[in-house]
Amino acid sequence: MVMPPPLLTFDFPKLKKFRSGKVREVFDLGDRLLFVASDRISAFDVVLPDGIPDKGRVLTQLSLFWFEFLRDVTLHHFLTTDLGELGKQYPELNDRSMLVRKTKPLPVECVVRGYLAGSGWKEYQKNGTICGIRLPPGLQESSELPDPIFTPSTKAETGHDENISLEQAVGIIGRKKAEKVRDLTIMIYSAARDYARTRGILIADTKFEFGELPDGSILLIDEVLTPDSSRFWPSDQYQPGRGQPSFDKQFVRDYLETLTWNKQPPGPSLPPEIIRKTSEKYREAYQRIVGQELHPVPMQS
Repeated sequence: MVMPPPLLTFDFPKLKKFRSGKVREVFDLGDRLLFVASDRISAFDVVLPDGIPDKGRVLTQLSLFWFEFLRDVTLHHFLTTDLGELGKQYPELNDRSMLVRKTKPLPVECVVRGYLAGSGWKEYQKNGTICGIRLPPGLQESSELPDPIFTPSTKAETGHDENISLEQAVGIIGRKKAEKVRDLTIMIYSAARDYARTRGILIADTKFEFGELPDGSILLIDEVLTPDSSRFWPSDQYQPGRGQPSFDKQFVRDYLETLTWNKQPPGPSLPPEIIRKTSEKYREAYQRIVGQELHPVPMQS
């Protein structure tokens, strides 16, 4: 399959840019926001110079699937993918954009872990805990936890997010909101985890973001349960006691770990083979979860 060139930047003179993240560009349309997912990829909090073809489309289309799946579980910010004249004027927006409600984002990332991996495994080896939460002894790398645990973190505009306790989250957003997003996070994760298992995927962990409306309602915002925000493992290859193959950007991280790079900007370029395989992993994650392949990009006349 011939891959389309990656789309890395979006600048539309007639649209007011609200913010530019590592992957997403957000435009202010007055009463709504336009979220656009680029093909940029970051690792170790550094945006790499090469994009991953179709990555933005996978992130958007997979988020749309989950927003629909979770419609009876939680309120969320998604409104529509119908861009009207905007989509006709800027066809590159289609398939990788959505119109969403404006909310006040809560300054806490809501991380939930169902398996022992990543920084959680490193902490467990040292202290028998994850983010200060005591876990049973004798767990192995990639072991399933007895119950999902809520391990929030700070939201850093630059640099690294920092793991915090529930009580620290209470200090930032108040007890009522902290306990609300904790309960929502575990409920959303549990519903998605159970579904993903039927599709041959284990969701080891993921992170959610929430926003608040003027009336106090809490909404799920941003992307949801994508390879960028989650660890997806193929269930048929799952084996505790080691790291797992995955459908997320761990593939890119593993390659970067073989380099003599200090994990500071600028990031190194990726070989074509790593780019191709990463794009395939993102597309396969979509195919497994949704049950159909990501449709090709329409040819522009």
